[in-house]
Amino acid sequence: MTKGIVLAGGYGTRLFPSTKAVSKQLLPLYDKPMIYYPISVLMLANIKEIMIISDPKNIISFKRLLGNGNDFGIKFFYKVQERPTGIASAFILAENFIGASNICLILGDNLFFGPGFSTTLKTASKNIDGAHIFAIEVDNPSHFGVVEIDNKNQIINIKEKPRNPRSNYAVPGLYFYDNKVIDIAKKINFSRRGEKEITDINKTYLKKNNIKVTILGRGFTWLDTGTPDSFLTAAQLIQTFIKKQGLQIACLEEIALKKKWISIRTLEKRKFLDYDNNYSRYVKKLISVKPL
Repeated sequence: MTKGIVLAGGYGTRLFPSTKAVSKQLLPLYDKPMIYYPISVLMLANIKEIMIISDPKNIISFKRLLGNGNDFGIKFFYKVQERPTGIASAFILAENFIGASNICLILGDNLFFGPGFSTTLKTASKNIDGAHIFAIEVDNPSHFGVVEIDNKNQIINIKEKPRNPRSNYAVPGLYFYDNKVIDIAKKINFSRRGEKEITDINKTYLKKNNIKVTILGRGFTWLDTGTPDSFLTAAQLIQTFIKKQGLQIACLEEIALKKKWISIRTLEKRKFLDYDNNYSRYVKKLISVKPL
């Protein structure tokens, strides 16, 4: 069994002053809260138990937005992170939640979108032995964790924000691990910036030759939406897709309905269907479509 974590903490300083009073993961990314997008990724991976980790100020807002998960046929759990201490610290905070399960962690400000991604996620979630990370080509790799890969798709090295990267492959904020990640997170040291780095987790698995990488190729989009420019780019991408295709991205009700985690009868009772907006109209259309 694999559980999920959405790390939705941090100060959101790159989006200041928009984040002075609210978490960046609660900001509307086009037509829905930013956190819907990483949650949808976990749902597409068939993960039904999800912990939201955030700061004391915003955790109440996440609870108000998402509830216990019944609306989507899943279960939400919540954990307060008093201060940002690195992505890898999430596994220690969530130790009781993880229990004996494997775990998938996704950053709350990351947007993933591309063909065949649902199949990729379900495969990664089922077959976790060690670590499974992803790689995507970017034009500014020194801003991210960078992975060097040989011609057999084997990882040679992983470095965090190298000045002179030897690869254009960035490691996006989506990681699958077996249960050993908890002990590994406890043993790694804090970095110079006072954080437990996720790159150190990955390097530990690499030393044990127990890490896989999946390359997200051409036609795939990954955005870290933590800056004004990338936030706008992501919103425009979502808007273009919705208007051209007539389909939604990260509609949690649609995913739950297709997976039969909720019924049409349950969905029909949702109050938001009476609201006059595009999202509500889209979900009402899902309900009105008769199965073949």
